[in-house]
Amino acid sequence: MNDLGDVHLRAWTLRFMALLAAGTQDQLAWLGERELETESVVEEVELLCRICEGLAERGAFEPKNLRDLQAIGRRLGEIDPASRAGLWANALATDPAWDDIRPVARQFLLTTLGDWRQPLPRLVRPHTGER
Repeated sequence: MNDLGDVHLRAWTLRFMALLAAGTQDQLAWLGERELETESVVEEVELLCRICEGLAERGAFEPKNLRDLQAIGRRLGEIDPASRAGLWANALATDPAWDDIRPVARQFLLTTLGDWRQPLPRLVRPHTGER
């Protein structure tokens, strides 16, 4: 890795994969009251999957790690537009695509970090302007 941007993108990819690898109940607990749109999750993960090809070229990931990311990207691409509408919490409970993605994300983390069980991303609280 030769750049702070690559370090940040690698870390963001690993955090997002940890979220995708988590069990449904852990994902729902992580979401809590947040209303995250499915389309936003799909777009973010598809973008990370594409970016990781360049990261692998620059040494941030091993080429072997790309297979799992490409498989995740392909599976996300198969989600029809109607299933992308609405909240991710609902999609987690009803769309089998997320059950298909979970083991691939786990394999990616296992191959990359040696264990798929990773801390979930820290939630960023919205700034309220109060001090």
